[in-house]
Amino acid sequence: MNQISRDGRTIIVDGKPLPDLLDETMIHAVVHGFYDEIRADPLLGPIFTSRIAPDAWPHHLAKMCDFWSATLLRTSRYEGRPLVPHLAIPGLEEKHFRRWLTLFRNTVQRLCPPEVSVLFMDRALRISHSFRLAVAFNQGKDSTGIVPILEESLR
Repeated sequence: MNQISRDGRTIIVDGKPLPDLLDETMIHAVVHGFYDEIRADPLLGPIFTSRIAPDAWPHHLAKMCDFWSATLLRTSRYEGRPLVPHLAIPGLEEKHFRRWLTLFRNTVQRLCPPEVSVLFMDRALRISHSFRLAVAFNQGKDSTGIVPILEESLR
């Protein structure tokens, strides 16, 4: 898909037209590559494999492709509430979000040109911060000290 959406409008992201290089194929590669990393990760892998049955992974990956397509390409394919499953994970902490962001950054930097990697990371950082605030609120914790995780602070 190029920078023109289905209804013929140019997709503008942060005041700039969406790069032509970002398409469904790239989103598919990022999602699948990222979750390959997640499943192999000693910190995050057990969380995901305890909640997603082996035969449910194709559905989860398709749903995540729909999510990122809706987020970046402005399609309307994603239907769901991505925060809800995260609220049910006990003990979810900043270290988990940092690891998620690190693996995601590694994936997008490996698979995407810089201008697309920046778009993915901008959204991932925003999502992470929003989820961290919601998790803290849901757990009855004080969220006033939660500051955004900056990309340059990732290892």
